[in-house]
Amino acid sequence: MKSLKIPMLVLAASLSFAATTASAQSHKVIYDADVGVDDAMGLILLARHPEIDLLGVTTMFGNGTIDNTTRNTLYLQDVLGFTAPVARGAAKPAYSSAPEPARIHGANALGETEIPAIQSEADPRPAAQMIVDLVRENPGEVTLLMVGRSTNVALALAIEPKLPEMVKQVIIMGGTFGYNYGGKRENANLFSIAEANIGGDARAADEVINAGWPVAILPLDVTLQTIMSKEYLDALPGTDGQFIREITHRTYVNDQGATPVHDSSAIFYLLDPGAYTMTEAKVRVVPDGIAAGQTMMGKPTSSNSTYEPYPSVQVATSVDAARVLDIYSETIANAAE
Repeated sequence: MKSLKIPMLVLAASLSFAATTASAQSHKVIYDADVGVDDAMGLILLARHPEIDLLGVTTMFGNGTIDNTTRNTLYLQDVLGFTAPVARGAAKPAYSSAPEPARIHGANALGETEIPAIQSEADPRPAAQMIVDLVRENPGEVTLLMVGRSTNVALALAIEPKLPEMVKQVIIMGGTFGYNYGGKRENANLFSIAEANIGGDARAADEVINAGWPVAILPLDVTLQTIMSKEYLDALPGTDGQFIREITHRTYVNDQGATPVHDSSAIFYLLDPGAYTMTEAKVRVVPDGIAAGQTMMGKPTSSNSTYEPYPSVQVATSVDAARVLDIYSETIANAAE
């Protein structure tokens, strides 16, 4: 199948739509992602939504090798036309050897979509350094959208320990807490109890979650409630809709042609936090051993040594799925006009 390119007419329509909504609130965002299929769907939303000011995209291992995920991100920059810099990030976890890439996204981590020669070039800075630089340039304004492993941000904290004082908020897609699943963790997708983003660099995740900045966690408990049906995917209009169907249909949908919305959920929360029910908690991540990557939740008043020294964060427990899915379809439709 031939690869897709976004026609200039579509790009111009998208830019025109953004210009007419310039008065809308603007969220300055760094997107930290291991760009596979669902990360790509999130990046499309970020590139098209008029309230998003995309400052930078940082890549990492996970859904593919660092070579694959960086290439996929630069390809999306070619396709979508966004101007934010793309920086190559971590090739392996901060505290362990590199795991095998996830296979659900296909061998090239983008649903086996044919990828032509890349025109865009990566920023020369390592991802962690670019995160620090962009936050320093925009103190108190940046939202870190973390939809992959926590490695890049942990490395950024090592460069600039005061980073939590300068970041507006951190939104993490990751973890699993047993909500809406009868208290069980059968929704874990790494080993038996861990979610892949958190379990893929568990010690780094614990560091980032507990660094002392405002954190919201969107776990599998809510992303698995947010389902794009085949009918929903088929109805997405324009070239963006066609591209989304191309990257999802071979590897990323179930037997009914539907897919849960993982990484875009972090963006939905940024744009419409009221669509989610949140609980305040202290969260720790088991760093190693048989339960490595498990996300553990304690009450804000927990006084035992596992939780007491650590800050409280926000964890999503339920979602108005129809409401947030409307954000995605309306954004794609408006960009296609």
